[in-house]
Amino acid sequence: MAKLTSSLIRLLFLGFLVVFVFFHSKLNVTFEYPYHDFLDNIYIRLAKICLLLLLLIEVMRVFYYGVIKNDKAPKWLSNLATLLLPLSALLVLLEIGFMFISQSHEGGLTLASHIWFERYWKPITAEGYRDVEHTDTLGKKKVLVVGDSFTAGHGLKEEDERYSNVLGQKLGSQNYVVYNLGISGSDTRDEFKRLQEFKVKPDVLVVQYFPNDIEKAAKDNGLLPAVSKPYGDVPGFLRVLFMNSYLLNFIYWQLPHTSEAPFSDYALKAYTTPAIINSHLRDLEQFVTYASERNIPLYVVMFPFSHNLEKTAQYTRPVVTFFRQHNVPVLEVGALIKDVDPNDRIVGRNDFHASAIVNQRVGEALYRMVTTNKQ
Repeated sequence: MAKLTSSLIRLLFLGFLVVFVFFHSKLNVTFEYPYHDFLDNIYIRLAKICLLLLLLIEVMRVFYYGVIKNDKAPKWLSNLATLLLPLSALLVLLEIGFMFISQSHEGGLTLASHIWFERYWKPITAEGYRDVEHTDTLGKKKVLVVGDSFTAGHGLKEEDERYSNVLGQKLGSQNYVVYNLGISGSDTRDEFKRLQEFKVKPDVLVVQYFPNDIEKAAKDNGLLPAVSKPYGDVPGFLRVLFMNSYLLNFIYWQLPHTSEAPFSDYALKAYTTPAIINSHLRDLEQFVTYASERNIPLYVVMFPFSHNLEKTAQYTRPVVTFFRQHNVPVLEVGALIKDVDPNDRIVGRNDFHASAIVNQRVGEALYRMVTTNKQ
């Protein structure tokens, strides 16, 4: 009885630690480390594994002393415990296994995507860009590629697969150095701000565009996208489990979920509302002015919604027209990838960012554009 009591006490304390580590956000506790918002630290996962294993060991000790060694245990309790123990062990082992399964995901919402970022999102510069620290730059032309997650290479395991790196490889390292200034979630205004703040000034400027870049201009005019609430279709008492269990979280995001109106409907309205598109074009004009004042070539790379190339080209036409009226070469990626199977255009089933195949084509086409128009 003493051993059973001590195991129950340890089980109680371990249970508290498991709740604290797995569900710390519910306790208003944050584990802070570099990029903790989207990276899942391996050492925290190892701590979780140790706690789960210790918890399982104590459960087994309780079963041993409370059931096997206890002649007074009711038969129904013995049968129930005999059924639940292997099931609990299986769930713990599955939970541990899914702590090592990575999967890129649109928006980086999932625990598997946080593992993916921890594993593949490297190197990271002092400024927070997924890029190497460039040191051998004396006498070389600086090419700055500014953009969002498409430029940063969301979903690509190797940074060399990105179109900016393909461009750098084609240009060669003897005369050029290419800086990748891609940040996930960035938009036109943020990109221009980061361009101004970056310590290196460009000799060549490449701006990457995606249809959601219009969001802030749309917001200023009262138009907001319809956004589905993650885990909104899970009952409240289960939501915390699906958000924090690696096993349940992975399963949840493999299943279809109800969503609001597609983003393309919102984008169509934004691009056809004069006040919004005019405000957005004024934001984009800052890049044109920046390049003109410094007498440097400017190029624009426009990524489409991979599943609907024609519709994207239709409602982003004002942006293309604007840049071409200012003699800015525009690379429309949709025209480059029409022959690519839609499933091969994206990095994964839950991530619609551009695949390595698309990035390769964009990098090569951008190289031809830069070398043809170089000053």
